[in-house]
Amino acid sequence: MSDTRITPVTPAAVAATDPTPGLRPLGLLTVLIGAALPLLDFFIVNVALPTIDHDLHAGPALLEMVVGGYGIAYAVLLVLCGRLGDMVGRRRLFLWGTAAFGLTSVACGLAPDAWTLVAARVAQGAAAALMMPQVLATIQATTHGERRTRALSLYSGTAGVASAVGQVLGGVLVSVDLLGTGWRSIFLVNAPVAAVALLLAVRTVPETRSERPTGIDGRGTALLSLALVSLLLPLTEGRAAGWPVWSWVLLAVFPFAAGGFVLVERAEERAGRTPLVPPSLLRIHSVRSGLALLVPFSIGWGGYMFVVAVALQEGLRLGPMAAGLALVPMCVAFLAGSLLGPRLAARYGRRMVTAGTLLQAAGLLGLAATFFWGWDGLGAMGPGPALAVQGLGQGLLLPLTLRVVLSEVPVAQAGVGGGVMVTTQQSFMALGVATLGSLFLSLTPSMGMRDALVATLGVQLVAVFVTVGLSLRLPRTMA
Repeated sequence: MSDTRITPVTPAAVAATDPTPGLRPLGLLTVLIGAALPLLDFFIVNVALPTIDHDLHAGPALLEMVVGGYGIAYAVLLVLCGRLGDMVGRRRLFLWGTAAFGLTSVACGLAPDAWTLVAARVAQGAAAALMMPQVLATIQATTHGERRTRALSLYSGTAGVASAVGQVLGGVLVSVDLLGTGWRSIFLVNAPVAAVALLLAVRTVPETRSERPTGIDGRGTALLSLALVSLLLPLTEGRAAGWPVWSWVLLAVFPFAAGGFVLVERAEERAGRTPLVPPSLLRIHSVRSGLALLVPFSIGWGGYMFVVAVALQEGLRLGPMAAGLALVPMCVAFLAGSLLGPRLAARYGRRMVTAGTLLQAAGLLGLAATFFWGWDGLGAMGPGPALAVQGLGQGLLLPLTLRVVLSEVPVAQAGVGGGVMVTTQQSFMALGVATLGSLFLSLTPSMGMRDALVATLGVQLVAVFVTVGLSLRLPRTMA
């Protein structure tokens, strides 16, 4: 029986033996554009939902599917697409994914009714899943040492800033109403960006693949897909649909599908085959501890962005433009934190992740106090100081954590490692929208929007304190 356990490798050893051409600055910019687009589109619809509802008469259930359908398709296919990139070529799948993302974005922008929009969003999520794992895998396979550290820091900062900027950009585009397109412009704008990324990728992104590609783990893929769908779909749609029987049936299926997936993956690795998610990958300390921290952070982050978008527009009665611009202080502070983080981490190690988490907690407390005592007459700039503190903390926390997860992943498993990390992040962001969003919307009729918002922020604060504890389990130094 062969041993397929994964052991960490040093950048120096890889650099000495790997003939793959390096990723030049323009190539790095190209793949970072590819990293930004899927995350922008996860959040960009939040501030446009009221306008979409008014135009397409969608209703609560379909509106949640506009958000959730994208997130579920994205999360379900990420690891599989990472494996496919390792097999057939990461540049090739990046090109296919970028082209598909541009086309499905146009389909979203031209959707004549709500159901067509939901279908196009699911297809857009699948295209994003095809593109996104290739970004991290290409960085892992074509950079080494200090260049890899810098590239991963830029990737992490791009991912975080894109998440925050998405809602700002969505508000601006809806308000500007480009050529009378209204909310449709938030999707149509992706087409020229994807076209530019496609043309640049052909010229600047080197082709890479695993030296020993393996086949598709069919049983693992099916069980992981079933586990994610059986959890995310009922939690996303159940409340709006009145918790029908199918939602409870799917939730009952989840533990069996998840347990079956774990058993199958262990059996595949023991048999000398390569499972979809190798259990030995999760035994690497940096991967295991980093992913554990991403879970509560992503739940809080996904739910928070949805809840705040609703509160700003329907509670404070801000328009899409004002609701988007209200988040600018958080975006600017996040960017500052992501730029400062690598330099501070080189000196202070994991303590900077802990410091970022504590800053995030302080920002949440300040935001809850601002909403509770200043709700009446609170304008777009009122939450700004608290949002800036929160954004600075997240800018320190998220990029460094993503860097930790990937720091010891072998190059041969770059696609799988990137897919597992982004799947964890995306799945739990979607779970955050479903759980914290449902909590907020359920509490609002009885408590009022202000108190429901403060209570939901309090629940997120619990997740933040869990993150503080998990940050102490990260490797002491940042690779």
